[in-house]
Amino acid sequence: GPRTARDARPRTLAGGVVQGDPRLFTKILIALNLAVFLLVQAVPDQQRLLDDLEMLGRALPYYGADHLVGVAEGEWYRLLTAAFLHQEIWHIAVNMLSLWFLGPAIESMLGRARFLALYLIAAVGGSVASYLFAAPNAASLGASGAIFGLFGATGILVLRVRADVRPFVALLVINLIITFGWSNIAWQAHIGGLVVGVLVAAGLVYAPRRHRALVQWGTCAVVLAGLVVCVLARTAALT
Repeated sequence: GPRTARDARPRTLAGGVVQGDPRLFTKILIALNLAVFLLVQAVPDQQRLLDDLEMLGRALPYYGADHLVGVAEGEWYRLLTAAFLHQEIWHIAVNMLSLWFLGPAIESMLGRARFLALYLIAAVGGSVASYLFAAPNAASLGASGAIFGLFGATGILVLRVRADVRPFVALLVINLIITFGWSNIAWQAHIGGLVVGVLVAAGLVYAPRRHRALVQWGTCAVVLAGLVVCVLARTAALT
């Protein structure tokens, strides 16, 4: 039947289907980030839009509302929307260049759905780390958590295919130096994204062939559940 035909399609390292354009989701993610960046530049009240969508634990918004906003107030969507927000041109340039360099190799090795899951869970992981370890009124935004998740995944893939680790290590060290050396960079999101990227990628590429999909999506679910527990615990501490 059709099942046999489907299984005959060439598979990626992680069991995804080999696609005609292995860069498609990388391109879509870059396009999404650019579109949101242009929207942020175009709206008359830029600060209001950022206040509504950026990563914020618990604070009074700049525009003088009389109520607290933030993840602690139930605005969980910020954990994801913040990862698509950029305000400065250098910030989006660095992140999108990194995505263009790192994305296609991971997308082609994992397959589209697994690549997208990795990106989004790492993005949330970066935000959750900011929520846990940054001041609740410290706002942050940007795709850096997701990008560092891709760094973590690249490390796992390099180990998995036994490639030369040195160029990767050099790149990671440079990024970590930038992370901790730059005063206004939210290092929490970088480390959170990196850790989550490593965990998810390990589950994706080391899953035993026999129960591969179960272990892979199970890993994603367990990591997400862990992040939810972190958010609930931090919310309880802040409210």
